[in-house]
Amino acid sequence: MDYVNGPGRNHLFVPGPVNIPDQVIRAMSRNNEDYRSPAIPALTKTLLEDVKKIFKTTSGTPFLFPTTGTGAWESALTNTLSPGDRIVSFLIGQFSLLWIDQQQRLNFNVDVVESEWGQGANLDVLASKLADDKAHTIKAICIVHNETATGVTNNLATVRKILDHYQHPALLLVDGVSSICALDFRMDDWGVDVALTGSQKALSLPTGIGIVCASPRAIEASKSAKSVRVFFDWKDYLKFYKMGTYWPYTPSIQLLYGLRAALDLLFEEGLDNVIVRHNRLATATRLAVEAWGLKNCTQKEEWYSDTVTAVVVPAYIDSSEIVRRAWKRYNLSLGLGLNKVAGKVFRIGHLGNLNELQLLGCLGGVEMVLKDVGYPVKLGSGVAAASAYLQNTTPFIPSRI
Repeated sequence: MDYVNGPGRNHLFVPGPVNIPDQVIRAMSRNNEDYRSPAIPALTKTLLEDVKKIFKTTSGTPFLFPTTGTGAWESALTNTLSPGDRIVSFLIGQFSLLWIDQQQRLNFNVDVVESEWGQGANLDVLASKLADDKAHTIKAICIVHNETATGVTNNLATVRKILDHYQHPALLLVDGVSSICALDFRMDDWGVDVALTGSQKALSLPTGIGIVCASPRAIEASKSAKSVRVFFDWKDYLKFYKMGTYWPYTPSIQLLYGLRAALDLLFEEGLDNVIVRHNRLATATRLAVEAWGLKNCTQKEEWYSDTVTAVVVPAYIDSSEIVRRAWKRYNLSLGLGLNKVAGKVFRIGHLGNLNELQLLGCLGGVEMVLKDVGYPVKLGSGVAAASAYLQNTTPFIPSRI
């Protein structure tokens, strides 16, 4: 029984956790199983093979940790680096801030490159630091691909070009929690050494699987990395991979079956089509924001995120009230502004298993809430702008042609 039940369905438009498809819910609705039986290793083998496809890698080694993205962060860091190692890390919003905090608490020497919230990573500073680092004291570059607090996406291809230009051997560690399976991500092409994501984002699963993928260089680095790790140690997983049993400890059986169903849905739609769909929904959202007369927190189009839009409100409005009222009156869940942008922005998540009509329902709800809090929005303006765009760009569903 829900503690705060309301009629109809909750409209979940935070940038994670996201809506779970019915097929995934049905796949997870099963009893426990013995993970040492032949069935679970056989299932895990197919999952590991197919997870590589969402990272677009043929050479990477994936790990499925029963954890969140925060645990995946720790796994990426502690398996490849030693205490005192110098890291260049970009602070552009709340989640990059939290990863930097973790890096510092794990006793790495973190060289923080900070940008104004709403801007992307300052890659000119990265180039300068790499040019000056003749002794190669920088051991890793840590970057959040998609900062959900501000709706900013960083250009990873450019990061790789800068590293290659200076022939610098630093590892490239990427938080792809809110980008992988939604935005273009190419682990092999971009020379990413460790990439990670969480099951509750674009995979459209419950929280509980932190997925890490390591390049051959990262695997080699793990052999000499001196950071303490136990639960997140890749070595333990690799030992069980060789044995063919795959699990050094008990996984969530239900989540494994859910992951199988989620991957099947992604591959049925086609990963490239999924990325195009996210861009379409994001563009429609941005057109709605413009029609409302409001501004995107992201300061340049090149940084626009296709998984979340952070909307700046006028100074006389507390954006937290928009989020509270949306939930209390319209059963609509929007993202709060966090830290430096608390009270200044609200966030519309548009990622995962989501379609055009779901988004239009969200935008209609936002318009009513804006009217409620005293913003002079013309009802229907954002919905009309988004609808016009979607009507011209939404393809037929392939299975129904």
